[in-house]
Amino acid sequence: MNSAFIQIRRLYKSFQGRGRIFAVLKGIDLMVQRGDIFGIIGFSGAGKSTLIRCINRLETPDSGSITVDGQEVMDLRPEELGDYRRKIGVIFQHFNLLDSRTVAGNVAFPLEIAGGGRAAIARRVGEILELVGLGDKRDFYPGQLSGGQKQRVGIARALANNPAILLSDEAKSALDPLTSLSILDLLIDINRKLGLTILLITHELDVIRYACDRVAVLEDGVIAESGSVKRVFLNPVSETAKLFMKINRDFSSREWRDGGGI
Repeated sequence: MNSAFIQIRRLYKSFQGRGRIFAVLKGIDLMVQRGDIFGIIGFSGAGKSTLIRCINRLETPDSGSITVDGQEVMDLRPEELGDYRRKIGVIFQHFNLLDSRTVAGNVAFPLEIAGGGRAAIARRVGEILELVGLGDKRDFYPGQLSGGQKQRVGIARALANNPAILLSDEAKSALDPLTSLSILDLLIDINRKLGLTILLITHELDVIRYACDRVAVLEDGVIAESGSVKRVFLNPVSETAKLFMKINRDFSSREWRDGGGI
């Protein structure tokens, strides 16, 4: 097996508040191979979002190692972080679009910050909007779009700087089920066409089963288990994975409530 594209070792992160120190990540060990769609699943408060923010260095870990494509992220100087972050695209749960900018303007924004030329930006924006199925919406404003279309703009913006990694933090939880499925299909398509490594952070088992190659179960700040999706959820060993499977079975087997009529 090739060396991991993302390698995290003994990662710790805590926060201080109300006179106390709260440990959130308690020694994370994680390996993600290049080109994988890798799921990180856990309940609220398990540390999923903090882990993502440490990977893109929006949070500084207390200690540990994060290596991405052979580069030790913890050794980066402040002036080097901008270039590093441009290698990582982030898809947000609530879109975070600029209402005063068109679809094309939102996608162009990170390219403008990076100092791209006008012609190159226009060309890149056109390519990405076609990729996400919004080529005919470039002059629309966010207020004119559906939730799924807004998320597609968010994905296009995350792809603008041609990143090597795409981080998706609960990116479909604000969408209806049919739209959510189309967004997952889009991410799978992007993974295949561009060879992007995608990290999907979620608390939804169906997302993992539908889209991911491998999965890590985050439980109280540590990786409780990891492996292929099939192995982890057919033979769970962690309490969190067992509970996810129990909840899934309970919902699947539950009878319809009879409210009268149809």
